[in-house]
Amino acid sequence: MISIIIASVNQELLAGLEENIALTIGVDFEIIAIENSKGVKGICELYNDGALKAKYNLLCFMHEDLLIKTKNWGEIVVNLFNSNSGLGLIGVAGSQYKSVAPSSWYCYENEAPELLNFNIIQRYKYANKEKQLLYSNPHNEKFINVASIDGVWLCCTKMAIATYPFDEKLLKKFHGYDLDFSLGIGQKFEIGVTFDILIEHFSEGYTDKTWLEEILKVHTKWSFKLPIDTASLPDHKILLLEKRGFRSMMGRMRDEDFKFEEVKSMLMQSRKSRVIKWTLFLKLYLHLIKIFLKKSNQIS
Repeated sequence: MISIIIASVNQELLAGLEENIALTIGVDFEIIAIENSKGVKGICELYNDGALKAKYNLLCFMHEDLLIKTKNWGEIVVNLFNSNSGLGLIGVAGSQYKSVAPSSWYCYENEAPELLNFNIIQRYKYANKEKQLLYSNPHNEKFINVASIDGVWLCCTKMAIATYPFDEKLLKKFHGYDLDFSLGIGQKFEIGVTFDILIEHFSEGYTDKTWLEEILKVHTKWSFKLPIDTASLPDHKILLLEKRGFRSMMGRMRDEDFKFEEVKSMLMQSRKSRVIKWTLFLKLYLHLIKIFLKKSNQIS
């Protein structure tokens, strides 16, 4: 019923996950684990290789540093796709709004928690924090359509990935693949978050300059289609989210030592979007000049 594809870098984690899957999935399955401890291939290439080997119609891509807590979760996945022929991709965390402003599948800086949907137990590898249940279901749904999905755990149909495989030519590392895949699949299929499957993830995301560079590639590719809004937000809310998102990203790029022209190029790219009007663009450009002048004064 379900082909499970895992890019593996740790045999101990993989063995634990394989046992966990066998005990919890509740349907016929196969595991296609591709060894990549030396990081020779990017995750897009690995996932595409695994998809070609899959014998079942439903594919589940997951990180190996997790455990699934829900019994018979495979039946939930099968029933979701069987009940909706237009469904192409599901996950356990996603956002109803994907901004033009560069970000991951979410942008907390937008201060719009009502757009975020997730159900996950999070452990922390990089922060000194106790594990916790992260749960956001603003509309009290069992399943909700979203604009983008987190790649920690995601399932799709063979038909969906045949129309839009992971972009291994653009993304050769380990970031941005989930956002790009969400946007690609979402062109022809519905994508959504289920709240009926709970997983425990052993590490939080880590964002550095490499992450930023990959995210910027995705936004350069998709800016003419963004934003994606499944929440039907009013125009004034969209403009507010975009302004906050761009200001946050410009500050982040400056702090990561991107050059002024690189940040300017990112902002110029946004003009392809239908929502970035000249008034907003000029305000953002003036903000960009301001923060780089401030940095220059601090250095001098």
